[in-house]
Amino acid sequence: MMVFLNMNYLAHAFLSFNNRDILAGNVISDFVKGKTQYSYPETIQKGIRLHRLIDEYTDRHPVTAKAKNFFRPQYRLYSGAFIDVVYDHFLSLDAIQFAQYRNLKNFTIETYQQLEMNITLLPIPFQKMFTYMKAQDWLYNYQFKQGIQRSFYGMVSRSLYLKESDIAFEIFNKNYIELNNCYAEFFPELKQFSLNNMSKLLGD
Repeated sequence: MMVFLNMNYLAHAFLSFNNRDILAGNVISDFVKGKTQYSYPETIQKGIRLHRLIDEYTDRHPVTAKAKNFFRPQYRLYSGAFIDVVYDHFLSLDAIQFAQYRNLKNFTIETYQQLEMNITLLPIPFQKMFTYMKAQDWLYNYQFKQGIQRSFYGMVSRSLYLKESDIAFEIFNKNYIELNNCYAEFFPELKQFSLNNMSKLLGD
């Protein structure tokens, strides 16, 4: 049985560009609060910073604003969280992005292997979650609508203010083509932004 997917781990993993330490920071950022980020090795700190730059860029982007409008009437400030998951769904189906790995499955395997190399450095809550992420192959399951439905449900179950996710899944299905178009317009720009900023962070 598949467990709930969580945030948009696929995009953050992909936008680490095969750098093991950047990847570690990129996926743990939401587990790291305040000055605790400075307790990690320098490159992992840079991955945490990259994650936050990606989130800021995504949230401000006009295409994301357009995509949020599908969810905003029902979910208001939470519309962005749904769009993060929607973007990961369409990324998982974008074979061109994973061509260098041959396919999505190979990418997910490599990602789990890289995370395991740093696992003892990462926050305990992430370590516990990673056990389920790998066993249930969350990164691979973003491609399935059932996985997105479960992700929406999981988001709502952790929220203090949301009561249901069924309408979100209906919105996702009803506006599937339009949301896919938003992804197609937005993601190449996000990818270039992320690559540029990772180069700056690493001093390349």
